[in-house]
Order: sequence, then structure tokens, then C-alpha cells
Amino acid sequence: MDIQLIQGSVNVNDVESSVGSPDAGGTVVFIGTVRNQTQSKKVLRLEFEAYEPMALKELEKIAKSIQERWDCLAISIHHGLGVLQIGEVAVAIAISCPHRKAAFEACAYAIDTLKETVPIWKKEYFEDGEVWVAAHP
Repeated sequence: MDIQLIQGSVNVNDVESSVGSPDAGGTVVFIGTVRNQTQSKKVLRLEFEAYEPMALKELEKIAKSIQERWDCLAISIHHGLGVLQIGEVAVAIAISCPHRKAAFEACAYAIDTLKETVPIWKKEYFEDGEVWVAAHP
């Protein structure tokens, strides 16, 4: 299990390489990038903040839940913090399993649950202001 909060953009190669296994029949990688618009408004950049001790615990809880539900060999979840520019990687998740279906299901569960439960907040900067969004517990 490789769980990290990173200052700045996430290195996808680090995330993917940490789950490699000769026993894996499927490895799924999710890459969440900073996009240039939200609801037709031009986004200039994003800023992420977290309550780090709790965020790490919640990410570990997600990984443990995945290990209990699916036959996964390795799990890596990295989330970026601080200011990120358009195109930079905010979150990357990689999961390897003996079979592809489990890898797909586990990866979808990981990002969906992260968005719902992990205390990471996102601030979107626009040309005419900014707004905090996606506040979690």
C-alpha cells in the first residue's frame, strides 16, 4: 500500500510503478488532472488543502477496504496539495489485481470514495474570483 499526499503535482510514473507485479493480469490507473473550465467558467488554477493526518487515515481506510473487497495485489493513491496549474495531476490511483474486472471496480471505488470521505478541499480560481468546492467532512 502506497498512500501519499504530495506538495504540487503528482508523478504518475511513481504511482504506477509502485503497483507492478508479475501476478497482475490487470492494472488500472486513474489520473485526475486540473481542467481549464468548470460549468462554462474559465479556470486559471486550483489550490488543494487537507487536514493531512485525517486525510492519510481516510486514504488508508479506502485502501484496506479495497483489499477486503477485491483480490488486489497492490494499491497506490497519491493526491497533490498546494497550487496546481491547468494540466497538472491532482490525484493518481493505481491498482493491480490478478484480473482486470477487479482492478477496474476497485479503482472506481477508490476515486469515488476519496471524493466523498477524504478531508481535502479544492479552491478554484477564475478570472472573476475564486470559490472553495468539494468540501468534505
